[in-house]
Amino acid sequence: MNEGQARKEIATIAKSIFDRGLTHGSTGNISLKLSDGWLVTPTGSSMGTLEPEQISKLDWEGNLLSGNAPSKEAPLHLAVYEERPSSNAIVHLHSSCSVALSLIEDLDEHDLIPPLTAYYAMRVGKLPLVPYFAPGDKALAETVRRFSGKHHAMLLAHHGPVVAGSSLSAAVDATEELEATAKLFLSVYHHRYKSLTSDEVKELRDKYPIKA
Repeated sequence: MNEGQARKEIATIAKSIFDRGLTHGSTGNISLKLSDGWLVTPTGSSMGTLEPEQISKLDWEGNLLSGNAPSKEAPLHLAVYEERPSSNAIVHLHSSCSVALSLIEDLDEHDLIPPLTAYYAMRVGKLPLVPYFAPGDKALAETVRRFSGKHHAMLLAHHGPVVAGSSLSAAVDATEELEATAKLFLSVYHHRYKSLTSDEVKELRDKYPIKA
């Protein structure tokens, strides 16, 4: 995929995410690796109206090469790429159910959602909670770096999910699965519920390993 195609893919997916209410206003950001740098959605932009030429192109030191000024979360994306060389795309949203999940006390901060469905186990796996830092804080990027060595998906407290994937479509699929499962978990949280067994989860992960 060349740069022009990559820019169009980001803009198309961004609009789809916005139109379906998975993010709002000027929240969230998407990035994608290129052969000569990487693309990230620009600061202050709405995913619903993003034009391909507005998307920021950066080098691997974080310097702007073209497009508008990058998202203030660009250091977060860069930290994930540095820790996960196999990842080629990252999606970060402020999706409502996932954010709500990050506010609940007494959940397992190492793995917030039990394996309620096969597709959650296949596409997300474990979901740790990253402690709260203000958006754009350097400490947030460095904390995400520590988590991303072991996890391709994580939830920022009071903020939203960060999900890396081997492709943009894989990262988006996993992000949508996370949001759907967060909504499901919130609906059964105060009830008795069944999750997949550890053996069932192992079988799924052995058969369908996460590529991120």
